[in-house]
Amino acid sequence: MLMADPHDVTSPQHRPGAPTAEDRAHEGEDLAALLARLLDEVPGKTQKDLATEAGIPYPTLNAWMNRTRGTSRIDTDLLRSMVDVLRRWGANITPREMFASVGRPVPGNSRDEREARLLKLYRQLPDSQQRDAVKYVEALLQITQVS
Repeated sequence: MLMADPHDVTSPQHRPGAPTAEDRAHEGEDLAALLARLLDEVPGKTQKDLATEAGIPYPTLNAWMNRTRGTSRIDTDLLRSMVDVLRRWGANITPREMFASVGRPVPGNSRDEREARLLKLYRQLPDSQQRDAVKYVEALLQITQVS
């Protein structure tokens, strides 16, 4: 199937006074736009640098930047990691902006979130290390009860 010449294709008219993509302020940016803007704020840093320091496979980050991979299910820890790296580089970013860019509210440091994170980490351990983790937590509990 042949693609139409891009010069012959017209886009729909915007309502007068309605914001266009070029007029859109920082609020409402998707992840690709947000990361592109923030990387521009930190000269000398690249997508590859961000991927490496945030612990994200470069092809995954690149797909998010090119909008060829969905972003709504990105792990919470990866979003926070990108915020941490970008802030360390001097970019002006909040967790709220990062989470908003993928259409999610910022999760709080709730008990449920901590439990889910602990369980996720626990399940990644081999059996012997799972047993060690349980012993460690039991020891912590004993220390807490003595104090």
